Amino acid sequence: MADHLDVAVIGGGIVGLAAAFQLLQARPGLRVAVLERESAVGQHQSSRNSGVLHAGLYYPPGSAKARFSRAGKTAMERFCAEHGVPVARTGKVVVAVDRRELPGLAALEQRARTNGVPVARLDADGLREREPHVVGVAGLWSPETAVTDFGAVCQALARAVRAAGGEVRTGVEVVGLDDRPSAVRITTTAGDVAARAAVACAGLQADRLAAMAGDPPAEQVVPFRGAWLELRPGLRHLVRGNVYPVPAGGLPFLGVHLTRRIDGRVWIGPNAVLAGAREGTRPWSLSGRDLIEVIRFGGTWRLARRHLGVAVGEVWRDRVLRATVRAVQRYVPAIGLRDVRRGPWGVRAQLVAPDGTLVDDFTIRASGRVLHVLNAPSPAATSALAIGEDLAGRVLGRLDG
Repeated sequence: MADHLDVAVIGGGIVGLAAAFQLLQARPGLRVAVLERESAVGQHQSSRNSGVLHAGLYYPPGSAKARFSRAGKTAMERFCAEHGVPVARTGKVVVAVDRRELPGLAALEQRARTNGVPVARLDADGLREREPHVVGVAGLWSPETAVTDFGAVCQALARAVRAAGGEVRTGVEVVGLDDRPSAVRITTTAGDVAARAAVACAGLQADRLAAMAGDPPAEQVVPFRGAWLELRPGLRHLVRGNVYPVPAGGLPFLGVHLTRRIDGRVWIGPNAVLAGAREGTRPWSLSGRDLIEVIRFGGTWRLARRHLGVAVGEVWRDRVLRATVRAVQRYVPAIGLRDVRRGPWGVRAQLVAPDGTLVDDFTIRASGRVLHVLNAPSPAATSALAIGEDLAGRVLGRLDG
């Protein structure tokens, strides 16, 4: 006999947990369960990131990223304060190394102001005042940028869901998803579940969950591996907060940047190279299924042709440590090859369209009784509670209707 729920949330990452939390905040007593395949929550993208709480500088005005990042950051800082998760407003400088980057810096400043993000323009002296070891001709200061531990946030969200009467079931893999007129029938490794509605927040498996429900998207999740370098402990004073480059147009990846994390460690990166497996156990893990899907998808080849030079550069810097250090030295010349060591890594889910364009914005689609979060790249962790509130509102509208 199936276990009956009001709402099943598939995926125990930060967005899925936030959706369950917001559902229970909006309607106490709702029967909500989070179904997570791993033995603990937040094991993939949610805990394998730099921990930056983004202020919202980069995102096109009116986009979901712009809306959710502003509201989400405020909600996340409040949640962390209430649940004992540390947050530090370390700030961020976006650095123009030479005059050729000044137009891009000016455009970013205008975008930030349009989005309501407090920023201040810095000359070379102002840049040195904020980050004494960083060189550049100008910068943009974002005082609201902060850092936290999103893995700890996931743990706190799971506790809050349980405290509100919801369930977080780990070690439960969804193997079937049948969207019927009367209910969603979910087949799992721990038995069947019937729910009045479902929210699929499956990250790297998002497109496969949609296909399982009978509504495969034209786009496909393409996995990109990112790896960090770590500055050796004795040199952490070289970076006070967050040091970012002026973003290159046309790509959602931000390039080489330096982050002082909540624990005081300084990470450099991440880069972005095509991953051989969506959920490998090692940086160079290979999955036959994942590779075949990437190779067969026409969008992969169109993406490669469009950004071949960038892709080659990313692979080169990934394999040759000296090349990455040279890129870092544009901003902090005092960092040398012996001052860094290889750090952690993770795989991010990037939705790619058939024409080879990278889907940049958050993408949520409804299919019957299921809401599919198909694309939730950075700043999804910052925005999680705002995304969760939006998902909760949509689900409750369906339940009430």
